[in-house]
Amino acid sequence: MANLVFDGQREGEEVKFVFRRHVFTAKKGVIFLIIMILLGLVPMILWPGNAHTFWIFLGAVAVGVLGFFYAYLLWYFSIYIVTNERIRQISQKGFFKKTVVDLGLDKVQSISYGVPGLIAGIFGYGTILIQTGVGDLVISQVGKPSKIYDKLQDIMKGK
Repeated sequence: MANLVFDGQREGEEVKFVFRRHVFTAKKGVIFLIIMILLGLVPMILWPGNAHTFWIFLGAVAVGVLGFFYAYLLWYFSIYIVTNERIRQISQKGFFKKTVVDLGLDKVQSISYGVPGLIAGIFGYGTILIQTGVGDLVISQVGKPSKIYDKLQDIMKGK
């Protein structure tokens, strides 16, 4: 992954790995799509012979797909970049708003992870806690947290 380049990368900084939250975090988009499909079906059930109800259904599905696509884009563009110098959290908050947080590896005091319950265990996501002297970085709903934890520990040993 040494050839990966990102905005704000420093001279000599090498990307070790990149990860995202579990795709399960985009569930709001799926729920919105299902609700829009169900709402689009209501006129078809109430007025079965009316041709306009089909267009209402298609409109509701189109709005649902747009909502799903929006939730997916927010998930896709929210990433964590781990380099040999720092951990960079990029959180996409909307089409035009994003926040970036950098945490130097020299500030990290400890790293831990947890799987909060049965559903998280089934779907394979958990929470990673990175403790520093100034505060904690909590990364919730990370897919395969044990693997991310192991990679972070390996990088911390090699720093």
